[in-house]
Amino acid sequence: MDFRIFTEPQQGASYDDLLRVARAAEAAGYDAFFRSDHYLAMGEGSGEPGPTDAWVTLAGLARETSTIRLGTLVSSATFRLPGPLAISVAQVDAMSGGRVELGLGSGWFEAEHAAYGIPFPPLGERFDRLAE
Repeated sequence: MDFRIFTEPQQGASYDDLLRVARAAEAAGYDAFFRSDHYLAMGEGSGEPGPTDAWVTLAGLARETSTIRLGTLVSSATFRLPGPLAISVAQVDAMSGGRVELGLGSGWFEAEHAAYGIPFPPLGERFDRLAE
């Protein structure tokens, strides 16, 4: 059985917080560290110290951990165009020595898109992006 950690740093976590969790999970024998790919806090809480980027965070963790698998649950196809996402994921995978897992989703949080000026297409178009 695999044991994995999932974090939602948009609710309020810095890179240093995430690094501590990833290192503790690795030391405890967990198989993977996953984080959400969101920028805006949901529900109660301030989300401070502010948003972090999933793939930038994972790149840092790739260099500061050695065995734990790293990934997103899930990266939004509305935030990430297929070509640049493939480059980011491949780069982080190389930085980690092959420890990356990619989760991909269609995007759902309309308020987050509006807050950051990210287009929010209709559901059918968002699902079509997954085929790209």
